Amino acid sequence: MSTRAKFNIGEVVRHKLFPFRGVIFDIDPEFADTEEWWRSIPEEVRPARHQPFYHLLAENENGEEYIAYVSEEHLEPDTSGVPIRHSQVEEFFVMYDVERHTYEIPSEFIN
Repeated sequence: MSTRAKFNIGEVVRHKLFPFRGVIFDIDPEFADTEEWWRSIPEEVRPARHQPFYHLLAENENGEEYIAYVSEEHLEPDTSGVPIRHSQVEEFFVMYDVERHTYEIPSEFIN
């Protein structure tokens, strides 16, 4: 059974266990990657499958950027007010709202 997502597209979040943060650009209602990817996660930190999983434009503390796939239980809001520097941000979002710690989705993509 899946649950409603706690975070939204455009929200800036940080990983609870590892030093990276990112902006959410897609959400799966529950785990939707490969079994190989699932088993590559060490058992002691492997999250439950039946929860939302988030696709992030991520950056680590060294400024390296990548795409991350993270379970809801391993995320928390990032309240630093610092925009994400990922080079693909402008492909998904139009502006960053410092007070809300979120990126705005272009109006043509809102239902």
